[in-house]
Amino acid sequence: MSLEELIKNCKKGNRQAQEQLYKTYSKTLFGICLKYSRNKSEAEDNLHDSFMVIYDKIGQFKSKGSFEGWLKRVTINTVLQKYRKEEYMTVVSENTEEETEVDSGYADIGLSTLLSYIQDLPNKYRMTFNLYVLDGHTHKEIGELLGTSPGTSKSNLARARQILKERIETTQNKAIIGVLLFFFIELWV
Repeated sequence: MSLEELIKNCKKGNRQAQEQLYKTYSKTLFGICLKYSRNKSEAEDNLHDSFMVIYDKIGQFKSKGSFEGWLKRVTINTVLQKYRKEEYMTVVSENTEEETEVDSGYADIGLSTLLSYIQDLPNKYRMTFNLYVLDGHTHKEIGELLGTSPGTSKSNLARARQILKERIETTQNKAIIGVLLFFFIELWV
């Protein structure tokens, strides 16, 4: 079945077409959900919610532009809307401190470790970090998406980077301490 036929059948509510759509795009959209979620279970819930919105709003896709791009945009908006509704997404004050640069000397940290650090960030910081660093949005766009100001977006990004830098440094220090302990134990044995 061609993409056009698949979309047409999904618009008609055809369950087989919806299943095919899910099988075709679930891995890609799950990656997006994982990026914006705190853990795998939450990402799975967000993926489910996203597909429910996609099935409901597929009639709004007018075959202009990329269908996959439309799916990604719907998924991101669905996840962001969920977190916008949560109370702890609100920001008490705007602190427009300078952006923290993460030292490139930490390049040896694993991707899965970095992803887990990003997922551990508080929602407002994780969302801002992902939208700015991974998706390339401007602070103005982030402010509009999250219902905050560009200054708050800048502050949240700076804080997210600071938290990530501290986590990476802590990991690096633990690794160094582990190597030193191993070295000293070997000397004493």
